[in-house]
Amino acid sequence: MIHRYTGWVVNARWYILILIAGLVAMAGYGIKDLQFKSDYRMFFSDDNPQLTALENLQKTYTRDDNVLLVLTPAKGDVFSPEILTIAQQLTKDLWQTPYSTRVDSLVNFQYSHANGDKVTVEDLVGDITQLTPEDLTRIKLYALQEPLLVNRLVSPNAKVMGFNVVILRPGINQDSETVEVTQYVRKLADTLRAEYPDLDVRITGSILMDTAFAESSELDMRTLTPAMLTIIAVALWFFLRSFWGMVTVLLMMTLAVIATVGMTGWLGIAFSPSSIPAPTILLTLVVANSVHLLTSFYKSVNDGVNPHEAIGNSIAKNFKAIVFCNFTTVIGFLTMNSSESPPFRDLGNITAMGVVITFFLSIVLQPALMAIFPADGRPRWGSNEGWKKFAHFVINYRHYCLIGMTIAVIALATGIRLNTLDDEYVKYFDPSVEFRRDTDYTSDHLTGIYRIDYSLEKNNGDRISDPDFLQRVDAFVQWYRQQPEVTHVFAVTDIFKRLNQNMHSDDPAWYRLPETAEMSAQFLLLYEMSLPYGLDLNDRINVNKSATRVSVTLHSISSQQVLDLEARAQAWLKVNAPNFARHEGTGITLLFAHIGQRNIASMINGLLLAAVIIALTLIAVLRSATLGLLSLVPNVIPSIMVFGVWGMLVGQIGMASSVVVAMTLGILVDDTVHFLTQYQYARNQKGLLPEAAVEYAFSQIGNALWVTSFILILGFAIFALSSFKINQEMGMLTTLIFAVGLLADFVLLPPILLFIEGFKKSAKASSLVEKKAV
Repeated sequence: MIHRYTGWVVNARWYILILIAGLVAMAGYGIKDLQFKSDYRMFFSDDNPQLTALENLQKTYTRDDNVLLVLTPAKGDVFSPEILTIAQQLTKDLWQTPYSTRVDSLVNFQYSHANGDKVTVEDLVGDITQLTPEDLTRIKLYALQEPLLVNRLVSPNAKVMGFNVVILRPGINQDSETVEVTQYVRKLADTLRAEYPDLDVRITGSILMDTAFAESSELDMRTLTPAMLTIIAVALWFFLRSFWGMVTVLLMMTLAVIATVGMTGWLGIAFSPSSIPAPTILLTLVVANSVHLLTSFYKSVNDGVNPHEAIGNSIAKNFKAIVFCNFTTVIGFLTMNSSESPPFRDLGNITAMGVVITFFLSIVLQPALMAIFPADGRPRWGSNEGWKKFAHFVINYRHYCLIGMTIAVIALATGIRLNTLDDEYVKYFDPSVEFRRDTDYTSDHLTGIYRIDYSLEKNNGDRISDPDFLQRVDAFVQWYRQQPEVTHVFAVTDIFKRLNQNMHSDDPAWYRLPETAEMSAQFLLLYEMSLPYGLDLNDRINVNKSATRVSVTLHSISSQQVLDLEARAQAWLKVNAPNFARHEGTGITLLFAHIGQRNIASMINGLLLAAVIIALTLIAVLRSATLGLLSLVPNVIPSIMVFGVWGMLVGQIGMASSVVVAMTLGILVDDTVHFLTQYQYARNQKGLLPEAAVEYAFSQIGNALWVTSFILILGFAIFALSSFKINQEMGMLTTLIFAVGLLADFVLLPPILLFIEGFKKSAKASSLVEKKAV
């Protein structure tokens, strides 16, 4: 039947080529509708509890996406007249940032002080031309003692200052709005650098993080995909020794990617930094089908078979394996739908769709191309005799192979426990990325970018002016300021203390919370009436003044340290503020701290399901439950060994690691299925003994397995060069897993097969002995 089918394809090859080109063009037309996501929210599903908590907080107060611009003069400190003049002008310029709703800086900080029997609220730095050296000294002393400024807008050593711009994007086209903000701020920074060469200018904040996500995706598309194509082209030319064979595979890859990316656009699936590798991954998967077909085809032609007949032989020989291999690969990638993070679901769905397209092209288009192009291939890297010798080695030393691999697995598996689940979302980016460098500098010299926010209110809904409530909030603030992970705490209680001091002639002894609710309410009303536009307390106090926001800024710490700190805070609140209605922490930092653990937990079920389906597939292919289940072993132990090595050498796994096992399992099975189908063909059709069947399998597909695995390894290794850490980790882990998987298929799978055959033979012999005895 397959030979009749391939005969029809060969005869209709030009019509098929035109038809496929038309279908791919129709699919590729969807590229015009492609979307790209760069908002950090893309990593979280709509029902994520931490995201829900963050959105509730932002509805209560304001959504505070921000840009933080950091200035460091080369000489002196930030309180010189020259730097303060620059700071005043920069504050005005930053108000012109698209979609800005607030600008906080050292110079416009609302300084309240006693003025006779009145309280005056004004900018900390007024008309600089009127300031005396004594005024500058007073401003510096005040700023470096003000808890709302130090480690937030000015460093303790007065060497660095910050300008925080709150951005409220309309959300009509968030990506373009992000670009608008970033372009304006970067242009402003470039102007500063040009005018003041001795001034170091850095930019960070959540808006710049979104920009970094988008730019990392663009960089990967611009560099990794061409690099992958180049490597594959060179490898194909080297291994196949066929220009037209190389052209065939490259054409298959091009059409598969165009169709897949186009269908992604038609289906409305958005690309993101974590799903952008899908087309590049697909390039390597196309090679697997194509190389198996081409090596079999060239082998038949070189043995003197007519090219058209050789096409039928190649399809017939590989059809069953290709069907099951593509099926298991699709299952592996579809398993990623159990991920908690939507970009990984998109990666799985896009790649799975591409594998289906690839399969269709392999059985329809590739035979047509093989009939059109000259059959000039002479595959290298291992003759039949060479593979037979290797098979003899594995057969003769099978016990040593089994024992050696078992010892290696046990030894390396002990390293798994050394892995800790830790993520730092700033470190998703390589140090070569400007956002990463500027953020690291800001964390080292001014303030952290990691933050936990709390919305605190009492059970009975009392106003925040209640003295008991303020005392408990302040106690919570003071507790947090004593924690080693914390660099700054922003709370309204500091404003109440300062106002109380102002109302008592700036007497330091009165720097404490007001004693009555009436005093607190009056002080707050007086202060709010004195604040200028854009600098109100809406980001600190809710509309009905029943809740207040406390923002805790952290040093650069791991996700596990963040979770441990938040657990300690919750324990403190449970004991010391039992009458608080809401006190769960939230914020971007906690979102990313939780997502890794949630992702691993969700992927376990998906991985188990994939393992069951793949095991059933192997049983169906081999028509043997024992052989099918045992054959799964060489595809599981690579992940065990690699994560053990990772624990010993790195010891930290992140969000990407949680999807690697499911993704690689479906691909690893490909080599196993190809080997087993040849083995069973030799046993069942040729009637060979187990040892001879192993030798036959190696001689038939050893070259193809080596070539496809080598290209897979090279292809995924490319991702290790990504500037995006999630893709880096994925690339390194998958590369190692595929390398160990190839070793397992070559030196572990054959001994397992021979062990099973030996066990069956012994069992059969024992049964015969028992029957004779009876």
